[in-house]
Amino acid sequence: MKLGLVTDCLADKTLKEAAQICSSLGLEQVELGCGNWSPAPHIDLDALISDTGKRRELTDTLAAHGLSISALNCSGNPLFPGEKGARDRAVMEKTFLLAEQLGLKTVVMMSGLPGGCPGDAMPNWVVSSWPPETQEILDYQWGVAIPAWEKIAEQANRHGVERLALEFHGWQLVYNVETFRRLRSAVGSIVGVNLDPSHLFWMGGDPLAIARELAGCIYHVHIKDVRLEPAAGANTLLDTKGVLEFAARSWNYVTPGSGHGEDWWRRFLAALGDVGYDGPLSIEQEDYTIPTMDALRQGAALMRRILAS
Repeated sequence: MKLGLVTDCLADKTLKEAAQICSSLGLEQVELGCGNWSPAPHIDLDALISDTGKRRELTDTLAAHGLSISALNCSGNPLFPGEKGARDRAVMEKTFLLAEQLGLKTVVMMSGLPGGCPGDAMPNWVVSSWPPETQEILDYQWGVAIPAWEKIAEQANRHGVERLALEFHGWQLVYNVETFRRLRSAVGSIVGVNLDPSHLFWMGGDPLAIARELAGCIYHVHIKDVRLEPAAGANTLLDTKGVLEFAARSWNYVTPGSGHGEDWWRRFLAALGDVGYDGPLSIEQEDYTIPTMDALRQGAALMRRILAS
């Protein structure tokens, strides 16, 4: 396994500066956001697609600091109704093209989420079997999602992308093993998982058990932790406050080791190895409770220590 970083957390840095930081942290890879929910601080999709020289400059800058690209990330909502969905799909298609041009086989995405019925302008996430109309919503959503994802898989295949790594997350049609298997059975093995334990924690899942369930389906891994806060007792883990309101939230994204200790992370990497995973471990820094560089140093040191033992 190789340790890397989602570079969005270094959005105020140039690519060269970000690469220098990654090298100083002992990292080997970077995951580059291409748009949609990422600010894409280090990727100009249109410029890179149209200019061989700019693509060479990108890869040469990374190589000069001992780095390679683990994956491109175009996470957004390709199933969003109307124009918003069309814009997200356009970024997705350009990301597939750039992956082809760079010789990359993995793109990290999310499944997306449709509206709840024809004419809906906003997505609708169903997490309960009651009241009865929830089942009508789900039937409609899967009827929309499967043909849309069949088309997405075809587009990825045309560009030589072999692995679409979907991240289980709230407000997505695919957010657990069962929903993932439903989509994969319809679309094929090009659909796999970007396993991020942080979201599984706040949704009540067990990342170790989930890793074992996903043998052969894990295409990418994000390294990010969650800490449950005292407010959870009164407010539950269903928390709609913004991530910058961390002092009042029921749970927060935190640096690996700050929510679950080193022993847990050792068991997580062991579980990945047990199911044959030997791919990227991409640190995703979204801990707003401490300075970014402190978080990166702590997280990278923890993971390097585990990998070295």
